[in-house]
Amino acid sequence: MLFNSVALLAVAAASVVVASPAAYEEIPYKQQFHEQYSVLKHYGGNGPYSDRRGVGIDPETPAACAVDQVIYLGRHGERYPDPSTGASQEAALKVVFANNKTLTGSLAFANSWTYFVPTAGSFAQETTSGPYSGLMSAHKRGSYYRVKYGHLWDGSSIVPIFSSGYERIIETARYFGLGFFGYNYTTNAALNIISENSSQGANSLTPTCYTNSADANCELTSSPTLAIFNQTAARLNKENGLNLTATNAYYLMQLAAFELNARGSSPWIDVFTLDEWYSYGYTQDLQYYYCSGPGLNTTNSIGSVFANATMTLLNQGPSAGTLFFNFVHDTNITPVLSAMGILVPSQDLPLEYVPFPHIYSTGDMVPMGGHLVLERMTCSATATSDAGVYVRVKLNEAVVPFETCQDGPGYSCGLQDYTTMLQEILPDYTTRCEVPAAYSQYLTFFWDYNKTTSLDFNFNTVPYQESYTLN
Repeated sequence: MLFNSVALLAVAAASVVVASPAAYEEIPYKQQFHEQYSVLKHYGGNGPYSDRRGVGIDPETPAACAVDQVIYLGRHGERYPDPSTGASQEAALKVVFANNKTLTGSLAFANSWTYFVPTAGSFAQETTSGPYSGLMSAHKRGSYYRVKYGHLWDGSSIVPIFSSGYERIIETARYFGLGFFGYNYTTNAALNIISENSSQGANSLTPTCYTNSADANCELTSSPTLAIFNQTAARLNKENGLNLTATNAYYLMQLAAFELNARGSSPWIDVFTLDEWYSYGYTQDLQYYYCSGPGLNTTNSIGSVFANATMTLLNQGPSAGTLFFNFVHDTNITPVLSAMGILVPSQDLPLEYVPFPHIYSTGDMVPMGGHLVLERMTCSATATSDAGVYVRVKLNEAVVPFETCQDGPGYSCGLQDYTTMLQEILPDYTTRCEVPAAYSQYLTFFWDYNKTTSLDFNFNTVPYQESYTLN
């Protein structure tokens, strides 16, 4: 008996010895959480699209629910810099090449590098080359949404697509429509171009305030406010005997982000350290926050136009339409987020240092091609929620729950609670922004849109608006 017990123990011990290496290799959940650094999250809105870093909520429609209406608010695709931005980048490059000598060290690649903007006419336009081509990414997004939300189109109805009246926005809307509708684009998509002129009043995708919205902090963020850029310039100057300023260094980093839009990679990325990139990303957060976000006193009023109109659509439901695709600039999306109370910091962002952590990260909010989606869901009862209609917000494909309303399936918000919440926090746009009586006092194009296909293709080019400086 003793012999058998010893034998069994020996067999068990042998089994453990054999199994242990495999057990370590096959551990089902990794226990290491590294920084997960990516430059794609640290250039603000200047570079290619990337999905938002989620909070662990399944972005797929909850099992108890069916999406019956979708409202999309998207930024244009990846693009070249505006002329004014390009001029600042070129000024920094002139300092780099001023001594007309062979560069060494981290800048050695620049001896054979060429600027990525092919012609002067390319400024402000979407890119058409590389893996992050702006027009290609718009088409891919449309194709993806056809798979995801195609059940909301009956295959024969005319579906409106709304674009603000700016060339790159219009082209994004067109390519998205081609991706979504495919061969049916020419017959079933009705492109509506909504002028960006301030005389539109409230009937606009790009509303403006007619009161003074100047903010001193917005002016300050037009140049780098963090000390680290002085150190960056000093490091590069010492390496090659240059005379770069902190502002020059800042625009070289910006150049790197834009180069990704056209070429897919940039040797300038590796010129700068991870700390410098994190700081650069924060400077972009500051610009959005104080110039078109919660830090500007008129932002919520501007964002309330879209928030109010879409709240009405959600309450009317599919009878008002099942698909509403809208295309604008980044600085037309951030006011909507702010007005709806999404990702609003509890305190203003400091100008002199980077707060850790902070939720207002524009690399996650409005990269090129960034988009906000409102899903209206009809849900059956579950163990934790009643049957009814719910609203869920997605930002760059990640679910973003409301802090005070998240008791529905998939952390959604009941439509009635959503409505009450917005009615309590949204300001009155026409009063706060003193909209002239001669201008429209309401957004109406969601209900009285053009149903023809006459604008679906670029037969009459919208002239480039040189004075328009939004990024």
